[in-house]
Amino acid sequence: MRKIIVLGPAAAFLVGGSMLAMAEIKSLRGDRPLDAPPEPPKKARVISKTGGFGRQWKTQPPLIPHKIDKERISLDENSCLRCHAPDTYKAEKAPMISKTHFTDPNNPSDANLMRGRWFCYQCHVPQVNAKPLVENLFSKTAD
Repeated sequence: MRKIIVLGPAAAFLVGGSMLAMAEIKSLRGDRPLDAPPEPPKKARVISKTGGFGRQWKTQPPLIPHKIDKERISLDENSCLRCHAPDTYKAEKAPMISKTHFTDPNNPSDANLMRGRWFCYQCHVPQVNAKPLVENLFSKTAD
């Protein structure tokens, strides 16, 4: 026995409205089909800035004001420490790693650097002059 389902005007409106909304969604991929291989990203020029960048909010991790292409971070090596470690930062004229990155903040040393803070690029990123992918509506509020 066949069943016939009759859609009322409200259901037809919902189905038609959702189809209309789907037609307006645009992908950042453009018109490329999902199964097409992605285009390689365009190489952007890293902005170098003496003195670093200002922070947009109080607890924002500092942004990296130099190139990092040749820096290496692995389980055994962190080249950021060449300049930013407690025993080298003064000679390199670089900011020291924050004391929040050490198991004993009162006695910072490479030996007590937290392993959870070892991979700097989790939070710290270089800057480029790139066109935003989407509009940024962030506004800084008073602290």
